[in-house]
Amino acid sequence: MSAVLLTGHGGLDKLEYRTDVPVPQPRPGEVLIEVAAAAINNTDINTRIGWYSKKITSETASGGRSGFAAVDEDGSWSGAALTFPRIQGADACGRITAVGDGVSAERVGQRVLVRTMLRSYVDYRPFECWTFGSECDGGFAQYAVAPDRETYAVDCDWSDVELAAVPCAYSTAENMLHRVGLAAERVLVTGASGGVGLAAVQLARRRGATVVAMCSPDKAGEVRRQGADRTIDRGADLVAALGRESVDVVVDLVGGPRWPQLLDVLRRGGRLAISGAIGGPIAEVDLRTVYLKDLGIAGATFQPDEVFENLVGYVERDEVRPVVSATYPLSEIGRAQQEFLTKRHTGKLVLLPPPVDR
Repeated sequence: MSAVLLTGHGGLDKLEYRTDVPVPQPRPGEVLIEVAAAAINNTDINTRIGWYSKKITSETASGGRSGFAAVDEDGSWSGAALTFPRIQGADACGRITAVGDGVSAERVGQRVLVRTMLRSYVDYRPFECWTFGSECDGGFAQYAVAPDRETYAVDCDWSDVELAAVPCAYSTAENMLHRVGLAAERVLVTGASGGVGLAAVQLARRRGATVVAMCSPDKAGEVRRQGADRTIDRGADLVAALGRESVDVVVDLVGGPRWPQLLDVLRRGGRLAISGAIGGPIAEVDLRTVYLKDLGIAGATFQPDEVFENLVGYVERDEVRPVVSATYPLSEIGRAQQEFLTKRHTGKLVLLPPPVDR
C-alpha cells in the first residue's frame, strides 16, 4: 500500500512516501480500514520534530520544517520513546474492509471514524491512552487498523474530507469544554482560527456560551461566521481589550509568554482548560493570581469515553460542521505541512490517499 513513514524525529525530510508498505492485518478485536481522508494536526508535527521533549522550550514553528538539534527519547507526547518507522496521522475517515477475530463481520462496509485518544491498548485505565498515529500507526496510509471498540460508524451526509477533519480537533475541543463544564457563560478561545480553535468556537456556541475568539484580523470574519460573538486580535492586550475578571472560562491552545494575561481576565472562581502550547511551552505565572482568585486550571489530554461518543452524535445531528481550507494528495504531505505551519489557512487541511487498486 501507499503510506508515509516517519523515519525519526526531525524535519520534513523524515517523512518518506512509499508505495510498497505491507497492508496491516487486523488482530483480534481490531478492524481494517481503507482510509479515504486524513487531516493534519499540530500533534503530527509536534511528534515529528520531537517538540514534546522537555529539552525544547520554543514554539512549534521554530522547528516545524527542520526539526530540533537535540531531542531526547521523551520526544513523544506520552514521554515514551517512539518506535520508528511510524505511520502518523491522528485522524482517519474510511470504510471497514476486514475484521479480526471477535469482531462482527457485519461491520464490513461501515463508514467510520477512529477515536484519536485510544484506550483499548492500555486496558481502559484512567488517564492513560495512546494517540492514533503516535503510539501505534495511524491514518497517513491507504489502510489502517484500529480497535473495534474505538472505531465509530457515522451516519451522515458529510463528505469523507469533512469527516476526516473531526476526530482530533473536535474531540480535543469538546474534551476541554467537558473538563471545565462550560455552560451558557462567557468563554475566551485562543488560537480560534485553527482546527481545534474553530471547533471550540462551534462547540461552545452549541452549549449556549457567549464566545470571544482570539485570531488574526484577516480571519476574524470567518471565525465570527462559525459562531464567535466577538473577535479580538491575537496580539491584543487582553486586559485592555476585555477588562479584568471579564470572562468565566478560557480555552487555551497557544500558551507562550503572554499566558498570564489569560488568568487576569478570568473572573474569581473562573476556569481555564489548556490543550496546546504552539506559542511556546514556558510561561512565568504569579501563583498568587491562581490561589487568591480561586481559579481552576485543567490540563486536557485524556478523554473520557463520553466525549467522542457525544461528538459522533453532534455530527450525525449536524450540530457542528468543520471548515476545510484545502486538500492535498498524501504524496504531497511535505507541501501540506509547510502550508499548515504558515497558519494562513482557516480550519483544517486534509490529505487524500490514492485510490486502492481493485
